[in-house]
Parts: sequence; C-alpha cells; structure tokens
Amino acid sequence: MATTITDSQKPFSLDPYHVSEEFGFILPAPLAELPPYYQPWMDIAQHVTELIYSHMLRSHILKMPLLNTQFLESHRELRLAHLALSVMTMGYVWQEGEDDTVKMLPRNLAIPYCEVSQRLGLPPILTHADAVLANWKKRDPQGLFDMENLELLVTLPGGDSVRGFFMVTLLVELAAVPAIKSIPLVINGVQCSDVETVTRALEEFSQAMQGMTDALKLMHVYYIPVCVLVRWKDNSSMPAGLVYEGVQAEPMEYSGGSAAQSSLLHCFDELLGVKHEAKSGAFLTRMRNYMPPSHKRLIQDISLQPSLRGFVQQQACEPLTASFQLCVTKLLALRSYHINVVSRFITVPAARARQLRNQGNISQEETVSRAPTALEETGTGGSGIMSFLKTVRDRTRDVSI
Repeated sequence: MATTITDSQKPFSLDPYHVSEEFGFILPAPLAELPPYYQPWMDIAQHVTELIYSHMLRSHILKMPLLNTQFLESHRELRLAHLALSVMTMGYVWQEGEDDTVKMLPRNLAIPYCEVSQRLGLPPILTHADAVLANWKKRDPQGLFDMENLELLVTLPGGDSVRGFFMVTLLVELAAVPAIKSIPLVINGVQCSDVETVTRALEEFSQAMQGMTDALKLMHVYYIPVCVLVRWKDNSSMPAGLVYEGVQAEPMEYSGGSAAQSSLLHCFDELLGVKHEAKSGAFLTRMRNYMPPSHKRLIQDISLQPSLRGFVQQQACEPLTASFQLCVTKLLALRSYHINVVSRFITVPAARARQLRNQGNISQEETVSRAPTALEETGTGGSGIMSFLKTVRDRTRDVSI
C-alpha cells in the first residue's frame, strides 16, 4: 500500500538543478551574439575553420585584445563566451595538427578563458556542455527541432560531419527528456511505496531510452569520421599539458570532450543501481568535473536516494519487475549501439589514418581534421575506448533482476 511523503522527506524535484522541462540538460535558447565589447572574440570564433585552413588563426588570436570578463552578466552570455573561447583554444593548439602543437596559450586568450570557466564551474577546454548543449540554434525559430532546422553557432574543421556529430548528439539529449522527467516520479514513488507510479514512470523511462537509440542511429546518416575534441591530458603530442599564460606557470592537463561528459547516463546508472568497476568508475567520476555543477549535483543526489532495484526486489510485483528489467534492456541496447558507432567512427578510421600516415598519404587538410595518434587506442576523453565501453555495458547487465 502506498504511503505519503512526510515533511522530513521533501519530494524530489528537478527544479534546483537547472534542468529544463522542454530541453533537459540542453541549454534552452542559447545566445548567438555577445555584447559588442566582446566582438573581437566572436569575429574569430565564428571563422575558426577558415582561419585554421589558411594557417592564420594563431596570428589573429595573438593580435586579439585582452578583454575584461566583468561585463558578461547572464548565464547564457557566459556559456556563449566559454564556447567561443573554447573553440578558439582548440584551433590555436591544433592549427597545424599534432606535429606542431603549442606549449602555451597566450594571456589574451588564457586569462579571460579561465575567468569565464571559473564563473561557470567548467574547465578551460571544450566540453560536451559547450560543443553540444550550448552550441545550437534553429534556422526557423518556429520550426521543428530536427536535423534540417538546426545549425551550430560555432564550428571546427570537418564541415557537415562536425555539424552531424554535434547535432545528432544534441538530438540524443533531446530524446532523453522524458526519461529525465520520470526520475523524480520514480524516486518519490519509491519513497512512498507507490508501485503503480514507479511502474508507469519506468515505462516512460524505457521508451525514452529507445528514442535515444533511434536518434543515435542518425549518426550513420549525417556523420563521416573526423575528430576535433582533442585533449591535453594523456596525449603524447602534448606530454606536459598546456600552460595558460598569466594564469599559472605550470602546465594544466584536461580531457577532451566526450560522451562520458553527458549527464544522461550518469543519472540513469545511479537510478538503476549500475556499479562500474574501479578503473571505469574512476574515469566516469572524473568526467563529472566537466559538467555544469548543477548537473553534477543532480547525479550525486540521485545516488543518495533509496535503492530502486532494492525496492523492485522487495515488492516482488511482476509488472514492476518487468518495467525495471525493460529499462535495463534498453540501456544495454543503447550502450551496445554506442559501441557500434564508436567502432565505425573512431577506432576503424583511426586505424586507417595510421596506415595512411605511415604511407605518407595524408594531406595537409586531413592533418587537422583526422583523428590524431593519441586517439587510436583511446577516446577523446582519454579512456581506452573499446575496453572501457564494453566493461561499462557488461556492468549494466549485472543489475538485471
């Protein structure tokens, strides 16, 4: 029999975590322009690709004025500033490919970048929160949220493939919104032993995960392998990391953008009770430092709630058990499909790039858009990609009832 939540058990809500009812973790209506004072940033950020291919990006950035970040007032302004500074930084470091990286980011870029990063609680490198969650606009503001009507605010070398990669990932995030919205229903239902509510919420949850897998399948339509989210941690091209001039003298190391920086599967794992093995778990925990702090806090708070799996086992209710097991099955299917995508678009192309490089057949343009050697065995975040993904999938299977 269902009970009520007492005053000491406040109902769990998404309100404190800056999660949108319509867009989930996606930043709603990102700004496309900053105040005029910051136009020097936008003039470069919006032309990074052309400046890289003309080998002029570094010289343009070196001439850029050192701007004061105090005039950035709103959260959306800070997110666009972080996106613009991130793209400029990636381009500056990798303009000539992995054979001619830099050791120092100039102060006129490094200082404001680190200031904006500190205000947002994000690291000074391009993250999933930048490249995907805050890097979109509708061509027709009244039109659909789909591939044909979406475009990037800023981009990097790779043309339509970069757009496809980021936009498909954005659509996966959007497909997950019903699952995110069901999390409070599940948690509150468990707290008051409301089997019917938990069962219905888990059914919504599993349907949303199927939608995420369906959205991910668009990667095969819109994406041709390129890799731009390169890191300066565990990277042989930058073994010491990167010095942020004017910030600190010692080099800093950061992982590149990664799907592991999406808050989605972290939330799902905590809700379903998935426990990862030590090495994979440590990597995933580190990736939470690349998320907006409120989203990281949501994951942590979900982990503190009473065990959903334990509740399902205790209730021994067939429809409830079936709905929980379907969620596990759908999460397994999503992770298995992701392995397929990574194999096709990262590991196989990286091996091909290695072969071409050994033969001396990679063009200058391909040098800055193909996967670097550091990614041939690891993902953009720095994990041993295939073994990591398979271990994570197998640990998901362990929560089956």
